[in-house]
Amino acid sequence: MTHRPLAAALWMTGAIAAFTAMAVATRQIRGVHDTFEILAFRSMIGWVIVVALGLALGQLGRIRTDRLGSHVLRNLFHFSGQSLWFYAITVIPLAQVFALEFTSPIWVILLAPVFLGERLNRRKVLAAALGFAGVWIVARPDFGAPEPGVVAAAGAAVFFAATNLMTKALTRGEAIISILFWLTLMQALLGSLAMAFGGPVTLPTLSTLPWLGLIAVAGITAHLCLTMALSLAPASVVVPVDFARLPIIAAIGAIFYNEPIEPALFLGAGLIFVGIWITLGSGASRPQGSAVTKP
Repeated sequence: MTHRPLAAALWMTGAIAAFTAMAVATRQIRGVHDTFEILAFRSMIGWVIVVALGLALGQLGRIRTDRLGSHVLRNLFHFSGQSLWFYAITVIPLAQVFALEFTSPIWVILLAPVFLGERLNRRKVLAAALGFAGVWIVARPDFGAPEPGVVAAAGAAVFFAATNLMTKALTRGEAIISILFWLTLMQALLGSLAMAFGGPVTLPTLSTLPWLGLIAVAGITAHLCLTMALSLAPASVVVPVDFARLPIIAAIGAIFYNEPIEPALFLGAGLIFVGIWITLGSGASRPQGSAVTKP
C-alpha cells in the first residue's frame, strides 16, 4: 500500500476547503433556491464538467452501461443523503451538520453485514456505541418536538453510509469516470423531477449562478481530493485530517453567521471520532475508503 502521509494530508486540505465552500455557498443562496433546485442545477453543471474532463482526458470510452441497476440504487441513496444534507445546512448550525455527518463510518459498520456480508464483532459494536453517544450529545434530541434539521443531518449520514457501500461494490471493475458520469447525470434527473413536482421553479440568476457553479465544482473537487488522499495513505491517516473540518466550519459559522460554539458539540464530536478510530483499528474502514461518497 502506498504510504505518503504528507501528500495525503495536502490532498485532504483541498477536500476540507471544498466541503467548506459547498456549505457556505449553500447558505448564501438558501433564501432564493430550495434544496431540490440546488441539487438539480448543481448536478447539471457537474455533469457538464465531468463530460468535459472525460473528453479532455480521453476517458469517456470507459463509461459502462452494464451495471445501471447498481448505479440507480446508489444514486437513490446518494440523492436522499444529499437532499437531507443540503436542507440541514440551511436550518441548523454548520458545525452541528458536520459533526452528525461524521457518523457515516459508524453506520457503515452496521450496514456492512447487510450489503457486503461482513461480520460484526465486539470492537465494532463498541465503536458504534461511542458514535451514537456522541450523536446524542451533539443532537440533544427532544423526542417531544424533534428538530427537523438535526433529524435531516443524522439521516444524511445513514444514506451516505449506504452510498459508500454501494460505491465500494461498484468500484470493483468500474472506472471513476463512469461512476462520476452516472452520478451527476442521475442526480440531475432526480433533482429535476423533484424540482418540477415541488412547485414553481426559480431559475438561476446572475447573483446565484456563481454560487451554484461553486457548489458543483466544490463537490467534484472534494471527491477527487478525498479519493487521491485515500490512495496515498491509509484511512487512519486521512480521517483525522478530515476531522479538521469541524473546528474550521465552527469558526466560519461563528464569524459570518453568529452561530454559537458550544463545548458539548466538540465533546460529542470527540466521542464520534474515538468510535471511528476504533473502527479504523479493526479494519472496518475499508468501505469508507471508496471514491465519490460525499455531497
